[in-house]
Amino acid sequence: MRNRSVGALASAAALALLLTSCAESDRDTGDDGDGAPAGTDNATGTEPAAGGDDGASDATFVFGAAGAPTTFDPFYASDGETFRVTRQIFQNLIGIEEGGSEAVPELATSWESEDGLVWDFAIQEGVTFHDGTPLDAEAVCANFTRWADQNEAGQSPSGAYYYGNDFGFGEDSLYESCEATDELTAQVTVSRVTGKFPMVLSQSSYAIQSPTAMDEYDANGIALEGEAFVFPEYAQEHPTGTGPFMFESYDNAGGSVTLTRNDDYWGDPAGVSEIVFRIIPDENARRQELEAGTINGYDLPNPVDWQALEDAGNQVLIRDPFNILYLALNPVADPQLEDPLVRQALYHALNRQQFVTSQLPAGAEVATQFMPSTVSGWSSGIDAYEYDVEKARDLLEQAGKSDLTIELWYPSEVTRPYMPDPTRVYDAVKADWEAAGITVETVTKPWAGGYIDDTQASRAPAFFLGWTGDLNSADNFLCAFFCGDDNQFGTSAYDWHEDLQEQIAAADAEADEATRTGLYESLNEAIMSPEWLPGLPISHSPPAIVVGENVQGLVASPLTAEDFSTVTITE
Repeated sequence: MRNRSVGALASAAALALLLTSCAESDRDTGDDGDGAPAGTDNATGTEPAAGGDDGASDATFVFGAAGAPTTFDPFYASDGETFRVTRQIFQNLIGIEEGGSEAVPELATSWESEDGLVWDFAIQEGVTFHDGTPLDAEAVCANFTRWADQNEAGQSPSGAYYYGNDFGFGEDSLYESCEATDELTAQVTVSRVTGKFPMVLSQSSYAIQSPTAMDEYDANGIALEGEAFVFPEYAQEHPTGTGPFMFESYDNAGGSVTLTRNDDYWGDPAGVSEIVFRIIPDENARRQELEAGTINGYDLPNPVDWQALEDAGNQVLIRDPFNILYLALNPVADPQLEDPLVRQALYHALNRQQFVTSQLPAGAEVATQFMPSTVSGWSSGIDAYEYDVEKARDLLEQAGKSDLTIELWYPSEVTRPYMPDPTRVYDAVKADWEAAGITVETVTKPWAGGYIDDTQASRAPAFFLGWTGDLNSADNFLCAFFCGDDNQFGTSAYDWHEDLQEQIAAADAEADEATRTGLYESLNEAIMSPEWLPGLPISHSPPAIVVGENVQGLVASPLTAEDFSTVTITE
């Protein structure tokens, strides 16, 4: 969506004693000169198509997706391939600025609080969901109630993943209540002052969905069968939001998702009439499809291909790095990892500088901690662990693990912003560990076919994951990784686990911004200390998205949160 003018944005100083954070948005739905030109009526954009009076065309934008969505209900999602699709269907109370990471109004025109506990959200007037249900304060509160009212499967670590991390369930939940104080004012009460609220509501999982459709199609009917989730009818066939596109179909056998333009959209009409996400797991195949003109773009082209893609006339849009690639170590899956000497050895055995230089694009850098330097709370006082094979061997000998054998997991059939080629990442780490005398046992699973579920459920001893920030917040990184007794790093097995939880909570609850920043710096230093070191941060990388030369209007997002409604296709 496009906010053509934005008034006072939500202030980051939302935690002062007198907490007032207001934002206002005025949408001009008229043409300001950037209306969609004539488009196409085929997948490649080679033929002009007649457009309507609003400047929107009949073109189809075909995007090569690296993987299938896990669900079409963003509340139960935690992966970028799902959010890329749902972001076109749904909107949030709070949005993210185009091409940036700061909060802007979306379905809420303003929000304010006097004490950081009770927040009033003014709801945009005249908005309807795709099924005709009006957006009002009651509909907003129905979403808050739905989020908190989860069954056992929904409350599991990989069920409502974001909500479990951000709000939590039960008596300790951040959420207390939501009340419609008038037709267009939703009053949300939280249980404690926190630096994450209300900006956390800009995350894709907290999209506002039609209460009518959620009730009719049992949106909360998630179930766990064995180790796999079974999603209700709503999440598979009837996702209903307020966004510029509507869900049309999912061809599981053919590997494609189709969205159609919402002609009743309350903002600027989408520049194409249809989006087709074609699921093409292999990155080389995606490139070949773009070169053949059968798709209009794809995400995360391999950095070694950037120049060739541009030479062929394509547009490689490079995002600012706002991510982290890490190697997680989980002692719940392998008790050998409880020994800090073993964890230190595994880190010293990694030649991360060589990996960054040889595999990642210009602008990538070795990570010293679990967040990029652009996030407030990053510590300049942490030195990178040095690459030292002999030191790694010595540490393993001290630990009595000179013959260490460890399972190393990596995902197949996916490309991630922080991990352009998972196989090459795995090969590099495997070679480094074997050079230090470590025996590596290989486990690989499809991203949405067991990898995410198993790694989140502490079944993998050592595995690759990463994170692209949802908003400019230290808590958005650190709590996503380390909050809770069942986090992906299995820190409950360490005697410092409670200290970690207390420090995360204390930093998040600190009202003074400068003091809060200092607490996060200290927390990062503790996490990377030899005594803690629950995992191995590897790198930050500037990912890219590529589109054909006839695609206009796409704005690259450092959060990989592109809005495809701005896309047009020229002849």
